[in-house]
Amino acid sequence: EWLTIASLWVISLLLNIVCLNEIRWCTISEPENRKCNDMKTSFAQAQILPSLSCVSGESSSNCIQKLTSNQADAVTLDGSLIYEAGKHNNLKPVVAEVYDQDVGTSYYAVAVVRRSSSITIDNLKGARSCHTGIERTAGWKVPMGFLMDSGRMSVMGCTVPNAVSNFFSKSCVPGADKVNYPSLCELCSGSGTSKCNLDSNEPYYDYNGAFRCLAEGAGEVAFIKHSTVFENSDGKYSLQSQWANNIISADYQLLCRDGSRAEVDKWRQCNIARVPARAVVTRPEVDGSILYRFLHEGQQRFQDGSTFKMFDSTAYGGTNLLFKDSTVELRPITFQTYQEWLGKEYLQATQGIDCNPDQLPKMLRWCTLSTSEIWKCAAMASAFTNKTLYPSIQCVSADSTADCMKLIQEKQIDAVMLDGGDIYKAGKMYGLVPAAGEKTSADDIFFSNIYYAVALVHKNSSDAFTIHELKGRKSCHTGYERTAGWNVPIGALIRRKVIRPDGCNIAKAVASFFSKSCVPGANQKNFPPQLCELCKNNCDSSDSEPYFGYSGAFRCLAEKAGEVAFVKHSTVFENTNGNNTESWASGLASSDFQLLCPNGARAEVTQYVDCNWAQVPAHAVMVHPDTNIHAVFGLLDRAQEYYGSDDNSEFKMYDSAIYNSKDLIFKDSTNKIVPVKEKRTMENWLGTNYVDSIEGLQCSSSTGMLLDLRPVFMRQCQVC
Repeated sequence: EWLTIASLWVISLLLNIVCLNEIRWCTISEPENRKCNDMKTSFAQAQILPSLSCVSGESSSNCIQKLTSNQADAVTLDGSLIYEAGKHNNLKPVVAEVYDQDVGTSYYAVAVVRRSSSITIDNLKGARSCHTGIERTAGWKVPMGFLMDSGRMSVMGCTVPNAVSNFFSKSCVPGADKVNYPSLCELCSGSGTSKCNLDSNEPYYDYNGAFRCLAEGAGEVAFIKHSTVFENSDGKYSLQSQWANNIISADYQLLCRDGSRAEVDKWRQCNIARVPARAVVTRPEVDGSILYRFLHEGQQRFQDGSTFKMFDSTAYGGTNLLFKDSTVELRPITFQTYQEWLGKEYLQATQGIDCNPDQLPKMLRWCTLSTSEIWKCAAMASAFTNKTLYPSIQCVSADSTADCMKLIQEKQIDAVMLDGGDIYKAGKMYGLVPAAGEKTSADDIFFSNIYYAVALVHKNSSDAFTIHELKGRKSCHTGYERTAGWNVPIGALIRRKVIRPDGCNIAKAVASFFSKSCVPGANQKNFPPQLCELCKNNCDSSDSEPYFGYSGAFRCLAEKAGEVAFVKHSTVFENTNGNNTESWASGLASSDFQLLCPNGARAEVTQYVDCNWAQVPAHAVMVHPDTNIHAVFGLLDRAQEYYGSDDNSEFKMYDSAIYNSKDLIFKDSTNKIVPVKEKRTMENWLGTNYVDSIEGLQCSSSTGMLLDLRPVFMRQCQVC
């Protein structure tokens, strides 16, 4: 029976695709409806099929809904609405407008500055900005969306105008709310009530006006389209626009997405985004070729007709009705998905600005793991409320990070800060994604929160062994299940098949590979005793074992108990050259040690960027993939403006001393919360080497001991 029903559905779908005997065009205004009815009459007289009917939709959004509910078949939309129609309503673009044979079905949104300035896309904060108008594509949506999506500008609670007014020192954004956001209209030059209007009464309105704002020195950057500079320079407009009389295009440059600059004629290579042309959209089951053939025949007869003109709206007292008046041709779209049509850069910008305040949670439910963390979270919630930060914080207690992950997956809570191993588990097992990360001083090798896991050895010309000659050596580890001392190096060696576990028994495999080791915390029942043989005291995972932790593993190497130490890149510097005053470190020089590289080479300890086993990522705020990550980062970024300094007496985001603990919610060494930028998945955040190391520790056999596979990021054997 279900086969019969499915067959009937397919037949019905095919009939709908083939037999579109009437095209119902959705119009968004009364003038557009009049033009549509004239097109209907003209096409019928020319015997163009299928027949056309006009459906009044009153707005583009209403038309999208009518297409979705099968009350209409086609409507022409711009890029941002194509995004909305594709993402939320599964509509597809099928026919594109062409405006200029030079660039085809698109134009380019660019950021222009004076050649004499030192501005780049990376130091725009605090600059004076010129925009074509509020909610305009090239002057607002694309550049502001890009700045938000790339993390250069944060937005709290979806209030983009507020974010822009905080980011730029002064602006001219015609049409902006000059009462609530006066800085957005401060640079505009209109007179009286006309100042900052979204019309020609404001001299700095539209493409030419935004460039004029830059040319006259009011602003330092103008967000316009690629052709605007050439249309207003080198004498082209000297008669019509006196302000452009002496403008030379060579005096201006473009800001590129990668932080560089380029000449204004290099807009194809240096732009904010290619802006796709408007396109006719329809439902997924409608054959787009029918719509194209219908419109193509129409444009052949009525592109410049005497009775009806498809690409002219003057007869109806409007502009860009049904199609843009500047359209010169309609073309079929080959890849009919909104993602393909919009393109990567435009899609990125649109995603950045795609924020509906009504869809944001009123509270961000934060997962905490201890009584001390609950105390700090409660203080944070109160402090955020005092500054009217949105959304507000609600503190939720859980027993473990795994509990937090499960609750977020079930949408019972919203966010938790996790380290690298738990980030892997959160992404792999629960589908969570990073929303923001921690960062410390990038230039501080001692305290950087992003560090490198390295293998440290003595510099010895008579025994310069490499990774390929590790078998049988004596090894020093920071501790069992520790990232740099166990998870990364052992995972990498297993992944490379240097160490070959028998089933799940990784501890036994490591004990068989190295002759002796000190792995603090491996003093457990059923663990091979060789893993603790080099330890100085009790092999405990605490300071009672002198060889525990980074400094302890290095001490194990420095005292020549072991021949290789798995530590982080800064460990050798922290304990040599007089930086450690303990007696065992006296006289140690960093130049007496070297690194073992995964490629089989040795390197100096200063070359850790190129010779490491993995870059260990910063902690990250992990959320459900449906959560708006820009809103999460926007909240934390605004909060750290008030509470990111240790000088604040009300609340300190990055200090846990008052709660008699450390690293509560955020690490105490955090300098600032940073955006994830393009690293929006667990894999991208952690990096290939780190993920490979973790996956090297996964069990792949039904034999062996489940007891042995207990890293925090993979507590269950996949098959065992």
